[in-house]
Amino acid sequence: MFPNVLEVARKLIRERVQQGETVIDATMGNGNDTLFLAQLVQETGKVIAFDIQPQAIAKTKDRLEREGLADRVELKLASHEEIESLNVQAAAIMFNLGYLPGGDKEITTQASSTIRAIESGLRVLRPGGIMTVMIYWGHAAGEVEKEAVEAFCHELSQLEFLVLKYQYINQQNQAPFLLAIERRAQ
Repeated sequence: MFPNVLEVARKLIRERVQQGETVIDATMGNGNDTLFLAQLVQETGKVIAFDIQPQAIAKTKDRLEREGLADRVELKLASHEEIESLNVQAAAIMFNLGYLPGGDKEITTQASSTIRAIESGLRVLRPGGIMTVMIYWGHAAGEVEKEAVEAFCHELSQLEFLVLKYQYINQQNQAPFLLAIERRAQ
């Protein structure tokens, strides 16, 4: 059986991130990717996680504290558009677009801010680093966001970036899919 899209995203990140590096969770949500990244970078690494919802910060903080990993994660109650202001070089950046599972479904990522966040993230992504973008498009703003992100990725220079799309094409109900953007090594 094929791996699901989340498994593929994590595999791609595991292949590229080394212990001690800095990584970014651009959309922390309930903290699943934040926890994964914190385990991956180990005690000498750093995770910076963004979300605009206090509920996401609280859930993620609780989860990290239960796992004993809170000391390697910086939680930011801010838009993912602010990635570049961190002045870091990231080995990996993870996005999960859509809404907070279990949260207010009216609060979703939006095409314009997501494109700005991806642009910002690509500027801090180190050579050989990877950005994964999970596109959940089965909601009102999702179709617009999906179209915008795919169009943006089609325009990225193949001399600087490789873009992979991993999607099941025979699924119903607008199944999520993965875009992975790798900054080519210099």
